[in-house]
Amino acid sequence: MTAKSAVAPLSRPFRVDRLPRDRAGIVIKATPEEEAALAADFRIPAVRDLVGQLQWSGTSAHLVITGTVSAVVTQVCTISLEPFEAEVSEPVEIVFSDREPEKEAGDEETDIPDPIVNGTIDLGQVTAEFLALGLDPYPRKPGIAFEPVAEERESPLAILKTLKQDDA
Repeated sequence: MTAKSAVAPLSRPFRVDRLPRDRAGIVIKATPEEEAALAADFRIPAVRDLVGQLQWSGTSAHLVITGTVSAVVTQVCTISLEPFEAEVSEPVEIVFSDREPEKEAGDEETDIPDPIVNGTIDLGQVTAEFLALGLDPYPRKPGIAFEPVAEERESPLAILKTLKQDDA
């Protein structure tokens, strides 16, 4: 989300106490407008077919969301600077809790649960965040390889040696 936008481009808030227990799953589909807003936020040319297939388990005080986020994105190759489409499929696993996390001394590796705010979680925002995690930070168009330019240069010591010979 950019500093300019006050609302997340993809928002699907749900009250955790109203999540159905008999059907422990939901599909989040982004509209074309939401996909365009996400593409602008992620600074990529396009996002399409964004779908979050999410399941939940636990209680309204401690909720575990799992599933998959998938989409087709258009990115710009970092080598050729050509746009290309790529499929993204990112596994989702996130924990929400309405309690303050208990931090033990020296336990820096423990993941802190995301907060349940006013009894609500935003599964649209979860979908957008996991799409962002699935994006390649250095996208490369298929078939494009980085080949460094090999220049033959004289070593600095060889240059110094010629200077010494010139003085003699």
